Amino acid sequence: MSSPPAPFDVHDLRHRLLGPGGRWTRLEVVDATGSTNADLVAQAVAGAPDGSVLVTEHQTAGRGRLDRSWEAPRGSGIAVSVLWRPEGVPAERLGWLPMLAGVALLDAIRTLAPGVAAGLKWPNDLLLGPEGRKGAGILAEMTAVSGGGPGVVLGMGINVGAPAGTLPPTATSLAAEGAAVDRTELLVEVLRNLGEREAAWRAEAGDADESGLRGDYRAGCLSLGSQVRVEMPGGSSVVGIAEDVDTSGHLLVLEPDGNRRAIAAGDIVHLRPADRSDP
Repeated sequence: MSSPPAPFDVHDLRHRLLGPGGRWTRLEVVDATGSTNADLVAQAVAGAPDGSVLVTEHQTAGRGRLDRSWEAPRGSGIAVSVLWRPEGVPAERLGWLPMLAGVALLDAIRTLAPGVAAGLKWPNDLLLGPEGRKGAGILAEMTAVSGGGPGVVLGMGINVGAPAGTLPPTATSLAAEGAAVDRTELLVEVLRNLGEREAAWRAEAGDADESGLRGDYRAGCLSLGSQVRVEMPGGSSVVGIAEDVDTSGHLLVLEPDGNRRAIAAGDIVHLRPADRSDP
């Protein structure tokens, strides 16, 4: 019987991620909580600094996009939220933040688990393995912050060590795809990537082209070139070929009648994957 995963060591994480010139300013680890996003939203209102990080060993009421629940067995994954105060970035560009997080996560997976097929489903779901099951979810929430200005809390739930058969049929984990990845090493790699990408994006006032984010997102997004069905928030759906993402991060879908529609929000189903030999 395998031993349980080692808990996160807050002192080690602080030593590796905090410090002069670093992107992260405060890091806390809690044993259990309902939602790291909800907790960090409350801390933002109370004055938590830009670059705050909250990690938990066990999240019991995690939320994904479209109010879906997200829960994993204790110690089997990573639940982390970060707080940004992106001053100087126009509000219409803030939608790139969860997509930025998806690219940072994808880069970390490809570094630590290079043998696992991985890519993104628009806007920011991580798909793993030959069947493209969901291995992680990302949720960004706007919030008020003490002192005024915009605040964004971004949460990530990553399935790391859950064995095959313990997750829903549409989900998977790195372990289920044959990769033994240390949770701490993955968390550090994700946060380093996330910090570097957000800093570059913020330095360009959120311009996804000037920061290189849009090009990197396109390269990692499995939805592009695929035939998709987009389930819209109001209950309608759109079917067509996902052609591109525009400068606002909207998905451009070419419908059968030749109409090209920009989708700002919706749930994607891949009907026919793009022909890519290396996702």
